[in-house]
Order: sequence, then C-alpha cells, then structure tokens
Amino acid sequence: MSILSLKDGVPARNQADQIPWPQKAPAACPISAVKSRLRSVGLRPTRQRMALGWLLFAKGDRHVSAEMLYEEALRAREPLSLATVYNTLRQFSEAGLLRQVSVSGPKTFFDTNVSEHHHFYNEDDETVVDIPGSEIQVSGLPVAPEGMVVSSVEVIVRLRRADGQETVAKLAGSGRA
Repeated sequence: MSILSLKDGVPARNQADQIPWPQKAPAACPISAVKSRLRSVGLRPTRQRMALGWLLFAKGDRHVSAEMLYEEALRAREPLSLATVYNTLRQFSEAGLLRQVSVSGPKTFFDTNVSEHHHFYNEDDETVVDIPGSEIQVSGLPVAPEGMVVSSVEVIVRLRRADGQETVAKLAGSGRA
C-alpha cells in the first residue's frame, strides 16, 4: 500500500497525474508528449532524455533495467553510454516519472507505472509484474521514528517454479518485463 507523500499533513499531488500518461501505443506517444512530460517535472528535454523517454514511455506500463534500456537504445541506434542511461533513469525517478523497484541486492527495475501498486518478481526469469494496489492490504505498520513519516510501503512477492526445476534460459535481457 503506497502512502501519498505528506507535506504539512497534506497529501502531495502526484506529478504524473498532471499529464495523461503512459500512452499504450507508440503512435499515440508523439515526441512532443515526451518533451512536455520532461518540462512538466523541470527536466530540460535534451536529446538523450528525449530518446530514452520515447523508448521508456511509448510502450505503455512496463519494467526495465538500465541494461535492458541500454540494449533497446543500441538497437534504435541511439549513441548513448550505459552511464548516461543510469543517470537518466535516476533523474526520471527523482522527478517522479519512474518508480525504482529493487528486487534483489543491486538488481533494480524501473517502472513506468507510478500509481499505487505492488509487484511480483519471478526469480526464475527475472521478470517483474504489477499487482494492483487494492489486492494487498498492509496493516500493523510500526510508528515512524520521531521527526519521520512513512512515505510508502511497497510489497514485492517473489515467485519461483513450484516443481523446483530451473528455467533453462534467463529472459532478463530479452526486454520482457
């Protein structure tokens, strides 16, 4: 259950709610929408941000790792470094355009769906799938330390094959997330 950010006891407005997003088809996601989205959160629409924004948001809600997005950029013949991809994903996350989903140690996915929801993480093929926020009820949260407020609670349900068999090929690099 995600809890809205509070400032002086008043829920903060989610910046992602201000622009209809994400579009479900690339044809419905013109480059001007990417530019508007970046500007609405105070990011300058550089060539790199525009290219990565298009790759991220034109396909609707999805989960990508930095490496997956880097591979997509290479296939799209965008001359970007992996460091640029990491920096841009961090900037998009800090601006509220993406949610970071840390699934295992350093393994992090970036979610284009910033609404209240949770995740399944399939350990066998390293994929992440949304769970609607209404399907999980969290109760009994501890009281936050003095001077702090709970900003969110995110549940990650880990999955693996019930028969104990290992998946033959990992699909993490395939773009399926």
